[in-house]
Amino acid sequence: MKRMIAPLILGLAAAPVLMPAATAFAQQQQSDLSRVSAYIRGVTTMTANFTQTDRNGQTLTGKLTIKQPGKIRFQYQKGVPLLIVGDGKALTMIDYEVRQVQRWPIGNSPLGALIDPSKDLSKFGKVIQTGDPSVISVQARDPRRPEFGTITMIFKRDPSGPAGLQLYGWVALDSQNNRTSVRLSNQAYGVPVADSTFRWTDPRPKGRAAGG
Repeated sequence: MKRMIAPLILGLAAAPVLMPAATAFAQQQQSDLSRVSAYIRGVTTMTANFTQTDRNGQTLTGKLTIKQPGKIRFQYQKGVPLLIVGDGKALTMIDYEVRQVQRWPIGNSPLGALIDPSKDLSKFGKVIQTGDPSVISVQARDPRRPEFGTITMIFKRDPSGPAGLQLYGWVALDSQNNRTSVRLSNQAYGVPVADSTFRWTDPRPKGRAAGG
């Protein structure tokens, strides 16, 4: 599978000198983290179109489907023989071209911060300043398990979205230091999503996976 990288640079502003300003900044950070946590808890189901861009500027597109807790599906564009599915416990990547299946716990992936509403984001997330008050960028990383990678989630303030936010996309860095960027569009929340959406057909010769 091609690894995707985003031409995304997030600027860090200088820390305020005055203590009151520093306190206000810390309070704003906590408020933004709480809002992002409320967004994640508020998403029961979500569908969106996604675009991945690699370091050469090449893109792949497809449809993203989320159903909490822990279910996610990346259905790639026609002609791309890849499928990524999360069933609530594990993420599975299926490559139908080479008939290969890879599976790992959701908690071992940066995506766990996005699709596990039971996690306390305040313990492993931090706000990254963007210079745009309409945008909240949160970087999540488990300090006890850095090998699980990092995800930087990008939200836009939008009163029509859960907790007043709209997920714009994210940049993930996995345990092999591979970057993947995802940009979303046409987000829809609370739409009916059947559990069968997160089943998949095993391409390996010996049979089908449970959930085929």
